[in-house]
Amino acid sequence: MTTPTMTRMLKVYIDAARIEQLKCGKPGPGTIRNTKCGFNSFRRWLNERRDRLGYEHIGFDEEFPLVSIIKPKLIHQYLADMLKKGVKPVTAVAYLNQLRQLFARWVQPYYLDHGWKIPPFPSLGGRPSAPRYNRPPQEQLQQIKNWYRTMPTDELWFITTMMLEFAMRNSDIMRLKRENFIEKEGRVYLNYTPHKTEHSSGRMVKWPIHPDIWEKIKSFSFEYNEDTFAALNKIMRGFGFTGCKGAYELRKICIDHVYQRFGAEMATSISGDDIRTIMKYYADPAQPNIGDMRVTDLF
Repeated sequence: MTTPTMTRMLKVYIDAARIEQLKCGKPGPGTIRNTKCGFNSFRRWLNERRDRLGYEHIGFDEEFPLVSIIKPKLIHQYLADMLKKGVKPVTAVAYLNQLRQLFARWVQPYYLDHGWKIPPFPSLGGRPSAPRYNRPPQEQLQQIKNWYRTMPTDELWFITTMMLEFAMRNSDIMRLKRENFIEKEGRVYLNYTPHKTEHSSGRMVKWPIHPDIWEKIKSFSFEYNEDTFAALNKIMRGFGFTGCKGAYELRKICIDHVYQRFGAEMATSISGDDIRTIMKYYADPAQPNIGDMRVTDLF
């Protein structure tokens, strides 16, 4: 058994992931991309640490580092340095989990085929969970509503609409084609399966489109620029949303309002997620909007 560099591991991981995609449909392109990002972030940090300690800087095109350096003390130091920089605990652990994908159980047989002995990735203990969703104040929602209603019908409008009106994720929007819009019995429906949950809940989304919205959508070219999502993130941060995924707040607003008005079942229909996920991350049941009532008036 030999000890490889993590650079070589990444190359084998990517080739193995493509084979596994053909066999069972996952890991998806997003997982592969995240694994590469996690590895590159770790390498940058490792080089910065080497610079501080007076060691030679190693270029990204070189084989580095040996996987044998993956020890609990080093990984915990990486985590601590991220937290010192102000990275939120949930985000820092997410970066580590991106790196951990390189050590996933499914890829181990491919490493063995190369005669490599890979140490287990250090355990981090409990994983911090994301906070429950809190509905934005009405003033903030009104700002978004006023802005959206005055937008020109361009690519930014289309992406905003897909998130605000149909709770779509960025990656699903990028895959949208005209074929995802179907007409049935005089109505037009958005029809797609969310990529993130296609192997878990497997729910297909089939949601009716308001005629006014369809009049604008049907003339769209279905050509996308990822920079538009960055622009939308910046706009949402301008409205006071501080998360790294500002645009994602539009999806949450959509699901929360469908949940408020039509209940959890309809919220699952538009989002493709299960009810448990919706109740924690996308809806705020602590703020009902049913108005003043007496239960005794209901019977």
